[in-house]
Amino acid sequence: MSERAQPQLCPYCGDIDLRPHEVEDESGDITSPHGTWECRSCLRAFSLKMLSMIRPTEGGGS
Repeated sequence: MSERAQPQLCPYCGDIDLRPHEVEDESGDITSPHGTWECRSCLRAFSLKMLSMIRPTEGGGS
């Protein structure tokens, strides 16, 4: 099984200083919800979600 891919660039500012986004739950534990990331450059947190696989078009072109 391969490791999941991670974003390479922030979708807002384009910087590469990305880290998993950590939050504190009600019990005080620190967790990192699946697919959540934060950019330390622009100080934004965001999430990524894969929707589905798409079928290739006939001819392979765009």
